Amino acid sequence: MFGLDPLLTTLLLLCIVAACAFEFINGFHDTANAVATVIYTHSLRPTVAVIWSGICNFLGVYLGGIAVAMGIMNLLPAEILIDQNVYHSVAMVLSLVLTAIIWNLGTWYMGIPCSSSHTLIGSIFGVGIAFLMIPGSSGVALNWHKVEEVGLSLLISPVFGFGLAMFLMMFLKYLIKDQRLFDKPPDKTPPPFWIRSVLVLTCTSVSFSHGSNDGQKGVGLVMIILMAIVPVHFALDHSRPVPEMVRDINRISATLDKVDTLQLNDFDLAQYRVLRGRVGQIGEHIGNIKHFRELPAKEHFEIRKNIVLVTKKTGIFLEDLRENPASTEQKALASTLSGDIRQLRRYTEYSPTWVILMISISLGLGTMIGWRRIVVTIGEKIGKSPLTYAQGASAELVAASTIGVSTALGLPVSTTHVLSSGVAGTMVAGKGLKNLRRKTIRSIAIAWFVTVPVTVFLSGALFLLLYYLIG
Repeated sequence: MFGLDPLLTTLLLLCIVAACAFEFINGFHDTANAVATVIYTHSLRPTVAVIWSGICNFLGVYLGGIAVAMGIMNLLPAEILIDQNVYHSVAMVLSLVLTAIIWNLGTWYMGIPCSSSHTLIGSIFGVGIAFLMIPGSSGVALNWHKVEEVGLSLLISPVFGFGLAMFLMMFLKYLIKDQRLFDKPPDKTPPPFWIRSVLVLTCTSVSFSHGSNDGQKGVGLVMIILMAIVPVHFALDHSRPVPEMVRDINRISATLDKVDTLQLNDFDLAQYRVLRGRVGQIGEHIGNIKHFRELPAKEHFEIRKNIVLVTKKTGIFLEDLRENPASTEQKALASTLSGDIRQLRRYTEYSPTWVILMISISLGLGTMIGWRRIVVTIGEKIGKSPLTYAQGASAELVAASTIGVSTALGLPVSTTHVLSSGVAGTMVAGKGLKNLRRKTIRSIAIAWFVTVPVTVFLSGALFLLLYYLIG
């Protein structure tokens, strides 16, 4: 497979299976976020609810794009993904996947809603930091700009979910006078049709949103594996023709030639020169070939690294160019250059269809089992009062909206924490903080705070162990 020897082929398959296992566990770990309300309000039977949620999760992954997947990949700089010793790359991917699986299974078994996002990202952080301890490392462990974006997303989203769900619940109480919406659901009696429709709709939205965000994390994980072990085949999108990249590079070069460098300050001029040099290097690599398979193995990585750097430098350059006084012509050039760079990024920001389909199936199947432990926590143990129709709909509407916005921005977000904090917000809106079960809230909060440091330590330790054992 991919020209690897039997041992590396086996290790590659093992890593891919482990990534699918992570996504499968993610499915049954997070199912409760979507189905708890429809089950506890008797809107859908448990079997129907989890099957429907599984289908929606599948569609969410398959139709949700790959922006979040690329965000996950970009947490690690390219230098870590491409190691001259491929066994070091195997150590990296195994350590972060095994850490994510161990922590997800442990928290699921204890019935604690825990974020798969925190788990996976903590594992990636751990590998990146441990990489610094390797003799001869590049000194760049993580893409810190992307780390800051992801960290803020994971930190703010539960607080946002809590506040918005509480506000929405209070608004519904003011707006709707039908008391049935706020009463304890009758035992084994389905709600009125309109309430049931709303709950099923919010369940569908959360399931689809969960797939489009959490599923993409699995796609990003598989792409990290493929990039690390077989970069020759996956560093660039081989389905795109080389002549298109040549045209993109020529367009970028022509646009850069029109930039009036006399209007640039010293910093922007330095960025401009680096940008010109990187674009020129890409052109030299691909100028005399018709297909990517004609490239030497090392040049696949060099082209990818240059495209990533061109994207980064262009972003800094264009931001300064727009902020500083410039002619209308120069601003138009900035807009043109931004569009040209988006075209060039298609060669690195991609995922094969078979990867997306594989993760879709893994998440969809995982969603259909193992849901009961977390459902009990969401439905019964967050608040002292039973979950009502209005609380379920409010929490899920907020969760679906928050996840959808995060997905559009290419940011991973914790479905678990957004929804559980949303449920807590609706409980507070009803009877104040005294309506929360402190023990459960404390367990969720502890899991929220300790997941990242624990997974950072565990994945880092595993990486160093495997690095020296199999490297």
